[in-house]
Amino acid sequence: MIKEQCFGFLATPALWTGMEFGIEQFVFPEIDLHGFTPQPISKKIRLGHQMEEVFSRLLTHDTTYELLLHNLLVKDQNRTIGEIDFILRHRETKKLIHVELTYKFYIVDPSLSEPIHCLVGPNRRDLFFNKMEKIRDKQFGLLHTESGIKALSERGIDHEAIVHQACFKAQLFMPFQKPQLHIEPLNTACVHGYWLRVEDFYSTDFQGYRYYIPIKSEWVIAPHNNVDWSSHSEILEEVRLRIENTSAPMVWLKKSDRQFEKLFVVWW
Repeated sequence: MIKEQCFGFLATPALWTGMEFGIEQFVFPEIDLHGFTPQPISKKIRLGHQMEEVFSRLLTHDTTYELLLHNLLVKDQNRTIGEIDFILRHRETKKLIHVELTYKFYIVDPSLSEPIHCLVGPNRRDLFFNKMEKIRDKQFGLLHTESGIKALSERGIDHEAIVHQACFKAQLFMPFQKPQLHIEPLNTACVHGYWLRVEDFYSTDFQGYRYYIPIKSEWVIAPHNNVDWSSHSEILEEVRLRIENTSAPMVWLKKSDRQFEKLFVVWW
């Protein structure tokens, strides 16, 4: 699974390129995965933390950057006030980069306003705009607080020499009825599938295919044949149970041995 997660991570584009929203996007280096044998990652930790481990293993395997620190807690006396995801040093230029890592799954909800506000988590508890503002206005500034400066200096890192960037990767899901929405300046290459409401999933349009509900660790990877596929009627029961618990499942749809789709069935 860890190798598949690494491949999925690398295959997921950044949500924007260059500088947008006051945040510079980290450019992931081209990585040669020949001989790459990463250590397993616990499935018991949250998917976001799994992606941090993937990020760390990939950069450690590569030779472009030196990983100086990962998940450094910043404390004010005994109170934790924040966490620094990664500090990297480019081996050739010696440039110090603070990277805040985010890997998200967002549905595009056209009932909301402009693109930066219409990205929401499948269960509507996660907003791109809030996450973006937190990175820009809080996470970057954390390194320049008195506590942040102290935590970095104890590790021989000068806060004034650091450049702030975000590695913000995302899989986007368009509404089933409106797959061609404009989402600029966001990266349209991030679109990986579509979403629909549960009543639409009951329609005859979906009855002739095979289905699988991946566990959270599998969300990152591309659908494949080597899972236990179910009929539409069989998967409806699983979907119904998730929906009753106000949890929107990701579903893999298999049209043929070489044709797959990803979708979310939402409860709201």
